[in-house]
Amino acid sequence: MKEKLANIELLLLDVDGVLTDAGIIYSDSGEQIKKFNAKDGLGIKLLMEAGVKVGIITGLSSQALEHRCQKLGISLLFAGVENKSKVLGSIISQTGINPENMVFVGDDLIDLPVMKQVGVSFCVADGCDDVKRHCDIITNLKGGHGAVREVCESILKAKGLWSDILNKYLS
Repeated sequence: MKEKLANIELLLLDVDGVLTDAGIIYSDSGEQIKKFNAKDGLGIKLLMEAGVKVGIITGLSSQALEHRCQKLGISLLFAGVENKSKVLGSIISQTGINPENMVFVGDDLIDLPVMKQVGVSFCVADGCDDVKRHCDIITNLKGGHGAVREVCESILKAKGLWSDILNKYLS
């Protein structure tokens, strides 16, 4: 699996249950409020600085997600998607990246079709049991609690880049 992770060029993420803890808060006006993990954000930025692209495929859309993507520099955003595997063709066209060089991180049944099409699939620790049974790797951490950071570090370590990143912060 380390060799597959070393060849990853694109990390694709679900949102609710992966980048968040799956909770959705609505304001009185009906606006969605989402809580994102700062450690996940740094992991995403480190991965992007290392040349790995990051994209989002999610069933729901919200302004909170759009703001988070802007803040992190993620332009590959597919929100409001009912069939996540159907957008894979668009992603391939936009990026030129082969699915075997992609990772997808999911947590629920809607994620299974795309998880089966990419090179490596992760399920967060608190994901559905059926998704855990059909993924390549289960994170130690829960969605919204550093699972994405864990995936980012796994990719960076497999590529042999983690020591340099760590040393940058130590010096």
